[in-house]
Amino acid sequence: MLDYSFSLGVALATLAICAVNLIYTVILGRTDKTQNKIFITILCILMIDAATNIITGYYGSISFQSEHAATMVYISIYAYFVTHTALCPMFYYYVSNISFVSTRLSNLKTRIIAVPFVITEVMALINPIANWIWSMDEDLTFHREWGEMLIYIAALIYYVLAFIVFIKSWSVISKKRKTALVFFFVLVVIGVMIQLINVNLKVEVLAESIGMTGAMMLIENEDDRMDFGMGFYNRTALSLDISGCLRHNRHLSVIVIKINNYDIIDRLVGNEESHVISDIISDYLKQLVKRYYIYVPSLDTFVLTVYGRNQEKAEALADELSNRLARPWDYKNYNIQLNATIMYAFIPEQIKSTAEMFYMIDCPTPKDSAKKVLKGDSLNYIMRRQAIVGAISRGFTENSYEVYYQPTYHLDGTLHGAEALIRMHDKELGNLYPDEFIPVAEQTGLIDDIDDFVLEEVCKFLKTGISEKYGIDNINVNLSVLQCMRPGFVDNVNRIVDKYGISKKMINFEITESIAADDYGTLGDVIKQLKQGGFMFSMDDYGTGYSNVSAVFSLNLDVVKIDKSLLWCAEKSELGMIILENTIRMIQQMKKLILVEGVETVDQINLLKKLNVDYLQGFYFSKPIPKDEFVKLISRYRKK
Repeated sequence: MLDYSFSLGVALATLAICAVNLIYTVILGRTDKTQNKIFITILCILMIDAATNIITGYYGSISFQSEHAATMVYISIYAYFVTHTALCPMFYYYVSNISFVSTRLSNLKTRIIAVPFVITEVMALINPIANWIWSMDEDLTFHREWGEMLIYIAALIYYVLAFIVFIKSWSVISKKRKTALVFFFVLVVIGVMIQLINVNLKVEVLAESIGMTGAMMLIENEDDRMDFGMGFYNRTALSLDISGCLRHNRHLSVIVIKINNYDIIDRLVGNEESHVISDIISDYLKQLVKRYYIYVPSLDTFVLTVYGRNQEKAEALADELSNRLARPWDYKNYNIQLNATIMYAFIPEQIKSTAEMFYMIDCPTPKDSAKKVLKGDSLNYIMRRQAIVGAISRGFTENSYEVYYQPTYHLDGTLHGAEALIRMHDKELGNLYPDEFIPVAEQTGLIDDIDDFVLEEVCKFLKTGISEKYGIDNINVNLSVLQCMRPGFVDNVNRIVDKYGISKKMINFEITESIAADDYGTLGDVIKQLKQGGFMFSMDDYGTGYSNVSAVFSLNLDVVKIDKSLLWCAEKSELGMIILENTIRMIQQMKKLILVEGVETVDQINLLKKLNVDYLQGFYFSKPIPKDEFVKLISRYRKK
């Protein structure tokens, strides 16, 4: 039979473990969140339980020597039941809190769940009068009463509820937290089973204290959730927390602050100040909400969360932020003006998934919007973008994509070729144009498949021999910047074209002027490799605001496509005409062929004939049309 020394050792070990956990938690300052407070409460309960086991064992063993033994044993047993009765309910609330299950007393469900705890706790408190849970003889013999079984049943209920919450929240709990909770559940079961088998092996509380050590290391320690440079929670924490709220239907408001001039401020202050925006406004933000309600998904974006259905509070907070951010900030030796856009929406009324939330966070704000606070209908562009992402993703499985062709002509009116243009016919959104879905495809990484699809369709068309039959010199295919710069791009292009066995000179790749201005050194190597294989290259949209003469000259392009805006401006003003004439003259001196876009009238054609450009394209001849219509158009054209 085990003597008192074993129980004393177990109790002292439990007390020491909990004391170290508590001290460590306080030293690191993890005391302000509700989660932290419940954790500390559990540690205190375990410490009290360990202390009562020490007192009960000690005075029970010397009862015949001390006149105070009966009193001390009675008090310690009383303290044990009063505190230990609350242990499992506290653990349930702890698991619920880290899983974002609402535990507000205003919630009817929470009140119902609290009933077993309230009943058993009241029974423990009035036990000296009622003796429902336990009683003790004058010789200090302890007797279990019927009420103790209710405490065990209540504890089992809360343990099972905690496990259910844990399982339901599995997908929104981080791997570290899952590990800690599984560790705790297993240890508690082992500890309870051992103590049930042998009541003298009082290891249940020790097992629980060790389990809470795991919780301290893997749950209370939030290093993986923090952006230490910014001092707030990171993007991963935001994703998991919002997922938890959505999973358990928690209501909250999300306020997004986007600093539009972050790059300018970063250059102004210096690149070594990588967290300058946080340094400027972090103290102010922490005056508005508690620090654990603030997230930094990126260097230029802050997210504030306001829990509950208090939408008026969120609106007032957004307005206050807008007013303050409109004024300059003193930072070191600088007077900094932040250009900020504020958005807020409500979960789950408006935002129904983490994807929607990150669309709001990551989407570029509308450039034509004069509003500094976007809400309600002003955020419809986010929902539209999400719908477009869905359409892009399902486009290939539902055959939504189609390649249109817009013919190009020689200056004398004979057919030259055509430009291949992607279109989308989505079953939900209807017809989508490239200006809307191509930027989204680039941002979401879906552009590669679209570009490959266009090239494949063009190759299939050229393989039919129709191009040779109707005198088409080549087909223009647009390239995105991401496609050009991706590893293996040249090999992929050659693979697709070689599969159809067509002449590579029949394909003229178009790159936009803005792409060339970004990094035409790297792009030049790509163009050089493909031109060696026989492909042609054009610069698209020349004159739209990214003009780079050096790029036009150094990239070894075959054709420069002048944007329609230059042609239209030339008709409206003398200055516009001067710009067009000099642009064409400069490109001709570089010995590049010229195609002018946007031709819509005979007068424009006559003007371009005088300027001696090479090719024409525009609605005067044809708008972009499906392949079958294009074939009919050029067949009729040839018969004339």
